[in-house]
Amino acid sequence: MRTSYSVSLGKIVKQFSLQVLSAPTDISEIMVTTPEINRPGLQMAGYFEFFDEKRIQIIGKSEVSFLNRFTPEKAEKRLEEIFSHKPVAVVICRDLDFPEKYIELAQKYAVPVLRTKESTSSFSAALIAFLHLNLAPRVTRHGVLVEVYGEGILLLGESGVGKSETAIELVKRGHRLIADDAVEIRRVSDKSLVGTAPDNIRHFIELRGIGIINASRIFGAGAVKLTEKIDLIINIEQWDVNKTYDRMGLESQTTSILDLEIPSLTIPVKPGRNLAVIIEVAAMNHRQKKLGYNAAEDLLKKLGMTDDVTDQGGQSVDPF
Repeated sequence: MRTSYSVSLGKIVKQFSLQVLSAPTDISEIMVTTPEINRPGLQMAGYFEFFDEKRIQIIGKSEVSFLNRFTPEKAEKRLEEIFSHKPVAVVICRDLDFPEKYIELAQKYAVPVLRTKESTSSFSAALIAFLHLNLAPRVTRHGVLVEVYGEGILLLGESGVGKSETAIELVKRGHRLIADDAVEIRRVSDKSLVGTAPDNIRHFIELRGIGIINASRIFGAGAVKLTEKIDLIINIEQWDVNKTYDRMGLESQTTSILDLEIPSLTIPVKPGRNLAVIIEVAAMNHRQKKLGYNAAEDLLKKLGMTDDVTDQGGQSVDPF
């Protein structure tokens, strides 16, 4: 069963520095539950068949101009129809004037009215992005999230395999830490996941034998980041001599999180392997693949072995 999330109207007001023209109650108690918004032009024309009162209603220059075409009495009646459906909130953009009689209508139906100086388009885009992030489906995974050469790398593996130590080495090499131990992952669109750290453990890392350290305090503010898109998942595991690992990189592996398939790799570790350098190379190689270049395919093409890399069943064959 999918969990529903909500964000308080008070948080939205604080985020966008909105002016509160009218509020029937404490705005921190009013919850917004949908990332969709609405510009009520159709409702001002009298069409309410698909009106969703859970959406924040945005009134801009077009809506105000449309209202001005009516007589004052008719304009007031049209707005009262909208307020009578009790939308979660109404936001006036461009710092437009909103007459006191309209405020009284909003108070009559207990509808919060807010105002911003931003243009309608820019405010709407920013609000949608904010709502999608805060209302996105989410899951928490045990792992480490780092940014390496602009790529968001999620390190997964059993406890004690060396994820935190690798993160410290990467930070010392100029990369950035997003989360250690618990990574809160949100599906912000149909194509992307964004990871962050829970507020209470943000920037802290546990190192066995040393204890808890604060990466921001030790390495500086440039060594940490609040959020990052997850581009690649690296599963770290102890080297198993009985297991065959991919040597060519021709096979495409993915890991499913929140019903999205994210490119992934499995990297075995044993004494002597420099895991931080390997992850740096994996990040750069992943970026090259996104740009359309695959080193393994290029090598096989230069060797004239392109037609020999798959067997009759379509399975990849190690040419070496």
